[in-house]
Amino acid sequence: MTLPDHGVRLPISLNTGAVIAARLALFGGATDVAAMQDRLDSLRSQVMRHVDSQYYEAPIPRVVISRMTGPTSGTATLYEPVTCLILQGTKRVVIGDTVITYDASSYFVASLDLPAVGKVIEATPDKPYVAVALRIDRAVLTDLIASMPPEAIGTAPAEADQAGFAVSEVTPDLLDAWAGLLGLLDRPGDIEMLAPMREREILYRLLQGPLGHQLCAIAQDDSRLSRVRRAIEWIRAHYDQGLRTNALAEIAGMSVASFHRHFKAATAMSPLQYQKTLRLHAARRLLAGGAEASRTAYSVGYESASQFSREYSRAFGAPPSRDAERLRGMAPLGLGAV
Repeated sequence: MTLPDHGVRLPISLNTGAVIAARLALFGGATDVAAMQDRLDSLRSQVMRHVDSQYYEAPIPRVVISRMTGPTSGTATLYEPVTCLILQGTKRVVIGDTVITYDASSYFVASLDLPAVGKVIEATPDKPYVAVALRIDRAVLTDLIASMPPEAIGTAPAEADQAGFAVSEVTPDLLDAWAGLLGLLDRPGDIEMLAPMREREILYRLLQGPLGHQLCAIAQDDSRLSRVRRAIEWIRAHYDQGLRTNALAEIAGMSVASFHRHFKAATAMSPLQYQKTLRLHAARRLLAGGAEASRTAYSVGYESASQFSREYSRAFGAPPSRDAERLRGMAPLGLGAV
């Protein structure tokens, strides 16, 4: 089955330099495009001075940096609320039945906890994939929204259609905000005082943009996304147990039919698919740590080892025992969100 690609609007080409320039040109003249490309190049050079591994947990709170020198196989991860900005290269992310492809002309926002598979599809030793991510602190976001006039926040579509993830085109203002935060890598003594303000600036620019409504929804306890989030929190805490849709709908404060519809819109999967994906990702982490396949199946909630093996193979392309051999020694799982 071919999955729909809901990435940036223009077709992705692996010769992305010209493509990125074409997309950036949508925002203004040649001078603006050159300035944004210069800013991306400057940010990439700055970040790479501090990163000597695939994943780097920066001294700036909630900031993670990724650097890959070649394409990667799919990495199973759990996106927590996060925004990601690619400085060089291209990435493909599969969430449920949706595929998103994005590059340095766009940014990604996930406003819910979402099991996903991320894959770098363009990177070389000379032009590595470089990306930065900021985990979204809901308390900081809520406080910022409370201080903003409603008209300053990106216009919302019909709430029934809200997804919990999306991409949008990068803007000069957003790049400037990221430059301010990442500039603290060179001035670690300023992080404690300045990082909170610069983090708020990034969130402010995100709220002003087309995805502002999505972020706003997760900060509001009575929004449909927040109701779905409460059900997701229960599933995450009890993924190895049986799933009762009636109970989840009650947690979300919705009818069963409404809950199914809004859960699918937010996560691109049904509640049962979400739980199964969580189980398989948890199993993969256990196998990478040396756990035995049949015991792993039961520990994550499967009652049949053969069913577990079939679904695992379908999800990751190899049976559990063979995949485990390949996983050992690789970068830690769960970091593919960047």
